[in-house]
Amino acid sequence: MMTEMTNSQRGFTLIEAIIVITITGIIAGMVAVFIRAPVQGYFDSARRAELTDIADTAVRRISRDLHLALPNSVRATQAGNAYYLEFLQTSGGGRYRAEVDNSGAGNILDFTQPVTSFDVLGPPVSTVTDEKNLLVVYNLGIPGADAYQADNTSPISGISGNTVTISSFQFPFASPANRFQIISYPVTYVCDKGAQTLTRYWNYSITPNQPTSFATGTPSALLARNVSDCSFSYDAQVITQRAGLVAAWLQITQSGESVSLYHEVHVSNVP
Repeated sequence: MMTEMTNSQRGFTLIEAIIVITITGIIAGMVAVFIRAPVQGYFDSARRAELTDIADTAVRRISRDLHLALPNSVRATQAGNAYYLEFLQTSGGGRYRAEVDNSGAGNILDFTQPVTSFDVLGPPVSTVTDEKNLLVVYNLGIPGADAYQADNTSPISGISGNTVTISSFQFPFASPANRFQIISYPVTYVCDKGAQTLTRYWNYSITPNQPTSFATGTPSALLARNVSDCSFSYDAQVITQRAGLVAAWLQITQSGESVSLYHEVHVSNVP
């Protein structure tokens, strides 16, 4: 009776356990060979999709901002390993009254003397709250008609109905279409290949020369990291003097994988 119980309770020997472990390892290795490529392909595709999404989101943000740029205010430059793209962002606009009505009434925008107010034709305009809003008329981006030089800008002090009140100013040139724009602040995109970043800066002081550095506290937003290469360029007369072309090229690299994206944006230069 004791002999039968002992034989029925026998386990695996050490040799049997080693054989099982060895066979299991061989099978696992064979399975790994077959699934390694699909798994690696999945991770590569996911990484490419992520990099493409980052680059695409960044250039689309630039494109959306440029569609709000003041005509003839886009400028691009390079300093060292960094590219800079700057423009004055508009927050509104409309048409000013240039002539009185049949009864002789109406507050016109007079270009022969300093003015402090004028009437807007059409829907009332609004300004961005808590921003220094400037009125701009006929910005050509040349000496005498350059918003960066404050040649044709005046701070808006108030809007009541269809009447806009500004600081006393005599604008140098009338717009052929009686148009005006309202700018709230400048915007700069900085693509720094040294820091491998793409950053957006805004709401800083307007300066005649394009800035290549920004004071501490200037609002900014990091749009992309791991930027291995990039460039900005601007052609002010790619088709006619009424349209310009901004070209943005962005390359993002991560884990040995690179994605490049080239995007062009047409900007209106009709003031």
